[in-house]
Amino acid sequence: MLEIIKAGGWMMWPIIACSIVALAIIGERFWTLRPSRIMPPELAAHVWNLHRKGQLDSANIRQLRLGSPLGAILAAGLANHRHGREIMKESLEQAGRAVVHELGRYLTTLGTIAAISPYLGLLGSVLGMIKVFSTFSAEQGIGNPAHLAGGISEILVATASGLAIAIPSLMFHRYFNARIEDFTVRMEEEAVRLVEILHGERED
Repeated sequence: MLEIIKAGGWMMWPIIACSIVALAIIGERFWTLRPSRIMPPELAAHVWNLHRKGQLDSANIRQLRLGSPLGAILAAGLANHRHGREIMKESLEQAGRAVVHELGRYLTTLGTIAAISPYLGLLGSVLGMIKVFSTFSAEQGIGNPAHLAGGISEILVATASGLAIAIPSLMFHRYFNARIEDFTVRMEEEAVRLVEILHGERED
């Protein structure tokens, strides 16, 4: 592994740094964006049960807010449902925007890594080409295969390393964005259902 890093030149170090950051973000987002954490399957039934029993007091609403992202959205609506439908909807929308923003944390960084990694590899390739052409100087001549091979390996290793980081980073970036969109739609459905039930427009 160390030989590959040496062969790729000094541009391998920022590429390696990008790979470490990307792996950390991917692992953290997989842990954070678990469905059971974002939308606990028993949450809706628990809320309706509290509603039927008339136990949606400030303590239960606060506990609901701290329990999960969906709970935070529903708690915002429950805390304002006595102020009318429009105020309740506005509070739900505001809480929803905050939750969605939080769900997308670090994805901009992951997308940036996916975008710049090929350019880092390209820069390493250019430096490798410079090294190759330097072997044709009057001092080295064209007959020094060690310098020529070193420059060529720097071109190939740096380019391959940049692409090896960019491709999975882009894939996971799009995967997490799609997962967040799915969560957003499902949480919006639960919020609309909450508004309609509390204002007597539908049954549980």
